[in-house]
Amino acid sequence: MSELFIFEKDGRGVATITLNRPDIHNAFNDELILGLTKLFHELDRDYSVRLVVLTGNGKSFCAGADLNWMKSMVNYSEEENFKDSQNLANLFFTINHCKKPVIGKINGAALGGGCGLVAVCDFVITHSKAKFGFTEVKLGLLPATISPFVIAKIGQSHARALFLSGHMFKAKHAKKIGLVHKVVEPEELEEKTNEAINNFLQAGPSAAMASKALIKNVLQKEGHDLIEYTCREIAKIRISSEGQEGMNALLEKRKPNWI
Repeated sequence: MSELFIFEKDGRGVATITLNRPDIHNAFNDELILGLTKLFHELDRDYSVRLVVLTGNGKSFCAGADLNWMKSMVNYSEEENFKDSQNLANLFFTINHCKKPVIGKINGAALGGGCGLVAVCDFVITHSKAKFGFTEVKLGLLPATISPFVIAKIGQSHARALFLSGHMFKAKHAKKIGLVHKVVEPEELEEKTNEAINNFLQAGPSAAMASKALIKNVLQKEGHDLIEYTCREIAKIRISSEGQEGMNALLEKRKPNWI
């Protein structure tokens, strides 16, 4: 496993990925991008994994692109830049479409592409001292590869205000615009993250994955196709072994077997 990130999995099926470049604020380079993409594909296929936690080592979560990596791109042609950007876009796409719930434990500053990682997490918890920013325009660049995922989270209005200015903002504002879901004090981050993990583990593993797929598909359908799809989905899961176990547990006033 690459030393650029640390991977751990516990007996509950909780996989934790810790970005491990604290000396440069866990910034991206091509090796980190490809390594994370490969790992998320593997986690999708690992039936022992119930959810994924993404966090960082040190004071920052992720400061975006590694400056040394950016130096290597200065003289790239447009086509070389296009291919390079595809790798980064593929990372965000892969995490966003991970079948398992992804919890972002944002331990510090998230800037540029680091905010992209925040946007593709299903649930995001951070502390009150963390800072965020889509700072690309201050370098004469664009938050292009992260834009589909960020706009889906915060909407067009907030994207206009933040993409165009590059303004950095605090955790409280990140919560207000929907980029993060919970803000706690720094000393509470570990405890409150564990509480969130335990909440997610109450869900049936298959039902959690099906719910994530449901959200994506509902947004792509309309009219009678949408009604047909949603009714078929609930009918299928009601007769599944997990659905049967959940309903019987409720009727018998006991906990289902996945808890």
